[in-house]
Amino acid sequence: MERSSDHAIDGGDESSSVAKVIEWEDLEQELARFCSLSSALAKAKERKDSLSERLQSFIQEREASLRQLNELEEMKEKMEAQKLVMGDLLMRSKRALEDTTNQREQLCLATRLLRVAAKTLSAAHDKLEEANKLLSGEMGHGHLKSLWQMLWARQRHMIAQVAALYPVKGSIAQAPEEEGVVKKYSNSTSGNCEISHPSHVSRPPQMSSLSILGLQLTVPPLKRMTIFSDKKEGQRTAAALGYVAHAVLLIASYLDVPLRYPLNLGGSRSYIHDYAPSIELSSSDLASSSMNGLSSRLTEFPLFLEGQDTTRAAYAIFLLNKDLEQLLNYMGFQSLGPRHVLANLLELLRIIQSEEYIDK
Repeated sequence: MERSSDHAIDGGDESSSVAKVIEWEDLEQELARFCSLSSALAKAKERKDSLSERLQSFIQEREASLRQLNELEEMKEKMEAQKLVMGDLLMRSKRALEDTTNQREQLCLATRLLRVAAKTLSAAHDKLEEANKLLSGEMGHGHLKSLWQMLWARQRHMIAQVAALYPVKGSIAQAPEEEGVVKKYSNSTSGNCEISHPSHVSRPPQMSSLSILGLQLTVPPLKRMTIFSDKKEGQRTAAALGYVAHAVLLIASYLDVPLRYPLNLGGSRSYIHDYAPSIELSSSDLASSSMNGLSSRLTEFPLFLEGQDTTRAAYAIFLLNKDLEQLLNYMGFQSLGPRHVLANLLELLRIIQSEEYIDK
């Protein structure tokens, strides 16, 4: 049947190009064949339409399937990206958890330390409150201040008695050099020759011809005293030095100040000590003593001139003036100079009895 339809189609093509003459006797047969060809053509067309519809539906299904595959691929890629993000978030969450744990431990430790500090602070506050109660009580700061004022008044009274016992007097004039022999040591050992007075205490007038109990402090030139020397002058000088030494020792004991150069009282035969090697030691003995640590032993220097080397006596007067300078520094003042023993003693007594210094 298909072959006949194909021949019919071919015949149709040929008839379209070349006119075919059909005989009358063959007309019926040709009509029958034409009808069969028309029927076959209609069926082929129907089949074509059916196949076309099926193919179109298949194509649509294929396109839908491809779209779904593409969507699945995209979803898969998104899922992989989400997995990476979730993995990163998981690592971050783990790190955050570890950091949180560490911070929690640190906070716990800090909390414990704060608790300990709070307890310590509370204990210190309690002690402070107790101390404030003690200070404000009968035996507190007011009582101690009252005791200190009483003690200072007692010290001033006793030092005033020393001033009355050994009065230092002199006329108002330009201050001379009282101990010319001490000048040898002042240039090399004393660096505070300038006078400095605080503003709250007035500066005293300069004195000349100072004397203690009527005895002036004069020293002959640097040489050993002989039988031709004025012994009475030397005795008066030794007595004056003994008075000064006794006054210095009493004032230091009343003020509770240990003297840097200790005194050995003996009236007009007093001595002063220095932590230095004896001047009679030879250079080899001095070197061995310094190596053995024996250079700090006490050495006596006489505060009198009779039968003594005036160099040693001059150094003793210099050390006595250093003790006076120590007491002045303790009171917050400076020395009047290395050659003013009586002037320094008078200044010390004046400062201690000064009302302006008491008010301060």
